[in-house]
Amino acid sequence: MGWTIGEQFGPTGADGSNQEAGCRVTALTAPRYRLVIFDLDGTLADSYPWFLQNLHGVLERFGLTSVSDTDIERLRGAGPREILDHLGVRRWKLPMIARHIRRLKSEHIAAIPLFQGVDDLLQTLRARGITLAMVSSDDERNVRRALGKRNASLFAHYACSASMFGKARKFRRVLRSAGVGPAETLCIGDEIRDLEAARQVGVAFGAVSWGYTSPDALEAHAPDALFTSMRDILKAI
Repeated sequence: MGWTIGEQFGPTGADGSNQEAGCRVTALTAPRYRLVIFDLDGTLADSYPWFLQNLHGVLERFGLTSVSDTDIERLRGAGPREILDHLGVRRWKLPMIARHIRRLKSEHIAAIPLFQGVDDLLQTLRARGITLAMVSSDDERNVRRALGKRNASLFAHYACSASMFGKARKFRRVLRSAGVGPAETLCIGDEIRDLEAARQVGVAFGAVSWGYTSPDALEAHAPDALFTSMRDILKAI
């Protein structure tokens, strides 16, 4: 499962990486994916600035460890368990924190833009006959509002309000609903926990370089692909 390292989608450099348009996908041939499962925050929606603006208020509200700018940058390279440990988050508090963040985000959803190129990406994938699904930690209402009516209508499946470690269960639910096997599915996200969940289910994972987690940290976990632009996604599917 996954892609064979070898010939690239474009001209290659001396180290074998793709040099065209900043593409770092190192794949020989990609299977014809029938289903693409997207994450929202940090993948399609540029919510990281909003997250930073509200982080300290959330930490204070729940009595968690405060963080400096240096801490935040370091945590961009950490896995979910390391982040929780650093912030002093007890697992039993996670549902309360998640509900608070969803409510807070719902008040500002209009101010959180989609990344440039998302509209064309989603419309092109659907035009190619690919089924789109959304698995997000946010609730479905927020997700649909963030996407906008037209983009939201392009998704055939929604599995939202995923817990911190609950995305694998949501992925399996989407696969069953779509009637598509793991070998024909690609998950696209920006966090290490997304990658770990995809591996639990046995589906390919494409990491995006523009989200919450640093590209170097994602690459260290050896995703099936590392995308540096929306165009890279289209070239890989």
